[in-house]
Amino acid sequence: MKILVLHGPNLNLFGRREPHIYGHTTLAQINEQLAALAIELGVTLETIQSNHEGMLVDFMHQHIDSASGALVNPAGLTQHGVPLHDAIKAMPFPVLEVHMSNLATREPWRTHSIISPAVKGTLQGLGPLSYLLGLRGVVALAKAK
Repeated sequence: MKILVLHGPNLNLFGRREPHIYGHTTLAQINEQLAALAIELGVTLETIQSNHEGMLVDFMHQHIDSASGALVNPAGLTQHGVPLHDAIKAMPFPVLEVHMSNLATREPWRTHSIISPAVKGTLQGLGPLSYLLGLRGVVALAKAK
């Protein structure tokens, strides 16, 4: 079973960017934690980070027939990523939205996600744990499908 992990714009700066919000965990450390959990769960991961929405959309299209589920942290595309929203809706597998921070406690313009209506569920505000719980959740959803 293959699970996709998509990290959106600026997430390559985890650990350096606004550590008072996102903490000190780097994207590489998050990916390492996900890889270890994937082994435990008996799944493989295909991971991408891009600062370009089209690359994330292309990645989903590339795996439409081979993936069983996906985790997406849309980052700055959360509020305006219509193409990403549409790509997620086209996927035949469950997709979960994850965020390190709790969007409800951030700037008012961050509280609305255009991505949320396209996904099965959202995990947020738990730091790297949002990703790990998201992986457990999407694997369970994929197995139940």
